[in-house]
Amino acid sequence: MREPHEIAAKLLGTPFEALDERTQKVARHVAGRRHITRNITKEVDAGSTVGQRAADAVASFGGSWIFVGLFAGTMVVWVGLNAFLLMNRGKTFDPYPYILLNLFLSMLAAIQAPVILMSQNRQSEKDRIHAEHDYEVNLKAELDIMLLHEKMDLLRETQWEELLAIQKEQLKLLAQLGPGKTTSS
Repeated sequence: MREPHEIAAKLLGTPFEALDERTQKVARHVAGRRHITRNITKEVDAGSTVGQRAADAVASFGGSWIFVGLFAGTMVVWVGLNAFLLMNRGKTFDPYPYILLNLFLSMLAAIQAPVILMSQNRQSEKDRIHAEHDYEVNLKAELDIMLLHEKMDLLRETQWEELLAIQKEQLKLLAQLGPGKTTSS
């Protein structure tokens, strides 16, 4: 079985032309005895734009403990500096309830949220591509296993035929010896 049309008809029970593009690709790889695995991550990352890489970096940093620590540290310094100024000068640059701080936090959230969503959309696309590749690899493995079973069955049938032929030959030889003509040592 060397042709994709044969693979499709025999193993998948469907004409090659009726298969979707991915399944046709797998049938061609099985027929050509070529591997189908590849590094999808490199392929996806190679085609990414500067904006996509930036979104990934922002999402990665924004979802880290370093960001949480820096964020908490900035809040403590902001509140501490205002308290220090209030105690020593009697006035602060951002009096309680910290309206300026709230403005900065709102701006950070307004920028960070869409960037993180862009990164999540990109990750979803990567996951979809990985799932499609996994499907191709699994289908090829399944078809290869089916071909191996077929070969094993053929080998077993051939061996049985050979064993039966040998047994018939042995029976002929025994019949030629006849009863009582056996030699004893």
